[in-house]
Amino acid sequence: MITHLSKSIILLLAMVSALGPIAMQILLPAIPIIKESFAVSTAVAQLTLSLSMAAIAVATLAYGPLSDRYGRKPVLIAGMIITIIGSILCVLAPSIELLIAGRIVQAAGGAVGMVVARAIVRDVYDAREAASVIATLVMVMVVMPMLSPAVGGELMVRLDWHSVFILVAIISALLLGLLFYALPETLREPVIFTGVGDMLRSYQALMRVRVFQGYSLSVAFVSVVFFSFISAAPEIMVSVFERPATEYGYYFIVIPLGFMIGNYVTRYYGRKFGIQRMIDYGSQISLAGIVLAIVLQLLGLHHPAALFLPIALAIFGNGITLPNAQAGAINAAPHMAGSASRLTGFMQMAFSSVAAQAVAQIYN
Repeated sequence: MITHLSKSIILLLAMVSALGPIAMQILLPAIPIIKESFAVSTAVAQLTLSLSMAAIAVATLAYGPLSDRYGRKPVLIAGMIITIIGSILCVLAPSIELLIAGRIVQAAGGAVGMVVARAIVRDVYDAREAASVIATLVMVMVVMPMLSPAVGGELMVRLDWHSVFILVAIISALLLGLLFYALPETLREPVIFTGVGDMLRSYQALMRVRVFQGYSLSVAFVSVVFFSFISAAPEIMVSVFERPATEYGYYFIVIPLGFMIGNYVTRYYGRKFGIQRMIDYGSQISLAGIVLAIVLQLLGLHHPAALFLPIALAIFGNGITLPNAQAGAINAAPHMAGSASRLTGFMQMAFSSVAAQAVAQIYN
């Protein structure tokens, strides 16, 4: 029986967890270029982001039960293979329709680490130790995607949009090899999946709990703020501010940085103020950042800093709200914590995918 994970295995799990967000955010500077390459509208090009987010939402519901039934390692390896296949489809895509299909496959595969890596940690550690290890996973999940738009922007300038998917395929292949040879199986006893019907009934029961409704919708709408912004910002940088794709990547760094600082505030003040007050404070800060961004644009300050810095303030508020709302959603029905976690994650990505596409449609 495995009693601990080595630092190298924890780092590997962190990288696998970050793969999905990396694959999503490294694409962002390429969306305006893809739009021009295939001569499509902003709304159509945006489907490469919004439908991939929907794929992540659905995949997160599936990977939990699959890893409980067949083991953590086989499901992680299968997810990496799916990611590689999707990336190759994107590279070879001769049309926007096939590119969108490739992105859906790639995103569905990349979502595996976001679910299974945490399950592996819970297999090995008790609650207190698991929280510390999961904090490491989350930190890498924030930092690595934070840098990926800058990498994507540089690839756009030096090569072309295909290079983004080639890089994701290479990273996925390296992680696949490391998982195959280094990762131990941590599932002690397989859990028989009772069927989709039982899973849906548990979700239905959760949605009748008003406290869960409030917290889970808070998680969803907080995420909508972030994904609405990243769906529009690359196009605004290119077509409104007339800046190159590389600049988007560097300005973007302040956005997840704001989120990280918000997380630190939660860590130090969460116990003092409690979940509800932290959500209130975070929401007020987010609203202030968004209103400030609107005011600066209405005043004619059409500069990236006048957009990114106020939104970074809003995302700082999100960094306070999100972990508290997630904790509230899971604790709303302690006997259904696993289902609550999966359903909250699904709602988070499903609402965000709809919002991202709506923003592109409105912008179009």
